[in-house]
Amino acid sequence: MSDNALSASGAGAQWRGALLLALGLTAARLVALFVTPLELYPDEAQYWLWSRTLDWGYYSKPPMIAWTIWTTTAIGGNGEAWVRLAAPLYHLGATLAVFGIGRRLYSPAVGFAAAALYALMPGVQISALAMATDAILLFYLSLALLAYVELPRAEGRGRLWIAAGFGAAVGLAFLSKYAAVYALIGLGLHLAISREARTVWSWDTAGAALAAFLLILAPNLAWNAAHGFSTVQHTAANAAWGGRKLFNLPELGEFVVSQFGVFGPIPLAVLIGGSLLLAVRKRLTPADLTLLCFSIPPLLIVTFQAFISRANANWSGAGYVAGSVLVAAWLMRWRAKGWLIAAVGTQALIAALFLACVVSPPLAEKMGAANAFKRAKGWEQTVRGITERAAAEPGLTAVAVDDRFLFNASAYYGREFFAGPGAPPLRMWVREAHPQNQAETTDPLTPATGAHVLAASLDLVYRDEMAQDFKAVSDREIRSVMLDRKRKRRTELFLGDGFAPLPRDPVTGQPPAPKVTRPE
Repeated sequence: MSDNALSASGAGAQWRGALLLALGLTAARLVALFVTPLELYPDEAQYWLWSRTLDWGYYSKPPMIAWTIWTTTAIGGNGEAWVRLAAPLYHLGATLAVFGIGRRLYSPAVGFAAAALYALMPGVQISALAMATDAILLFYLSLALLAYVELPRAEGRGRLWIAAGFGAAVGLAFLSKYAAVYALIGLGLHLAISREARTVWSWDTAGAALAAFLLILAPNLAWNAAHGFSTVQHTAANAAWGGRKLFNLPELGEFVVSQFGVFGPIPLAVLIGGSLLLAVRKRLTPADLTLLCFSIPPLLIVTFQAFISRANANWSGAGYVAGSVLVAAWLMRWRAKGWLIAAVGTQALIAALFLACVVSPPLAEKMGAANAFKRAKGWEQTVRGITERAAAEPGLTAVAVDDRFLFNASAYYGREFFAGPGAPPLRMWVREAHPQNQAETTDPLTPATGAHVLAASLDLVYRDEMAQDFKAVSDREIRSVMLDRKRKRRTELFLGDGFAPLPRDPVTGQPPAPKVTRPE
């Protein structure tokens, strides 16, 4: 057999291995979705609620997640598994794209190792079993990076099409989550420091990429313009430094530690150590430089933000598509086979344990990890307590809640009740002078719907503030739902008549402090 035939055979084996790994993990995740007793997180319930009314944008996120849920629930119904169905499928696509990136930049063997590191990444295990924007974002970012690394090898009209594909993938990533801006930062950084990268682009290819990008993004930009750029403002507010103590070493330390849990301890150590070592020794290959430009900026920017203000662990996730390929390439270049096996093996063990806990939450409780799943428990029972009380009270003009999590959960788990004939509408009590979330924006409690209200308080800090906005209130009724042996969710219900909100403070926008706080 010729060397070319052997090479093709090896490449085919690596591709089949990556495909089988991705399909096997996806099958296991789909089984877990359909057998788990875990309920929707409130944010998932919110995205489901958005999907009932398709639009080009929503209060806090671009539209792709709502479109995705609309598609899967149109096929299978509104059950939790169908709301989440697309998450493992997006990661299936991303895993195969990561293989393609590794194969194109290095070798099929690197592509297989990178696909394994990505598919078994601890952060991906969570993202693949919960419907959030990260899975969609990473899929389209992986397609964008795949197109970008294919571009130098394309010729003629093929290069124009690939450039347009790159722009379209970045545009779709923006419709998924505005963290897609890291793709543009990576592109700009690579073009700035690599002459070779600049020679790939011409006015024609740049125009094709920009046209595809703007064509896809334009409807969302128009929606934002028509809605006061609410999504952009919310995203900026999430990242804002104002109102918080600057220079937070504890926040910085917590974020850095969290990244070992998101990317994996060995891969993150290799990514950080390899970046410093090879940069100092000036042994970075052009492929290394490409991937560093797309992987390091999210890590550095979000780490700095954690130090200045705060940052969630998943905010740096945009860097880990390129990071997975880079770590695989370096470990294979250094012939560190043992470390590669240890990295993949460790992450496979974590993935197996997580799947087991999702299928059987009591196992998480035995392992001392029950707190990680508490937001996916007890919502159906909590909402049932509210709707049963509402059904027993004649003449209600609304059911009002003081917490967006409770609003979203009530909209989902109370969907049959609130859709029933003569049912009172679900409304959100607005605490401050201006809406702070989508529920307050689209479904606020007003005097017109506040004549006779069943109020439900989940955030007990605000219960008295909400009560003082009514002319008369009844005694409180306490409903508690056990989440595990140690934790419970407490909801307080009361009837309120004559909703007439007190004036909010003109400076802070907050209601006046309650004059009397009833004992619990």
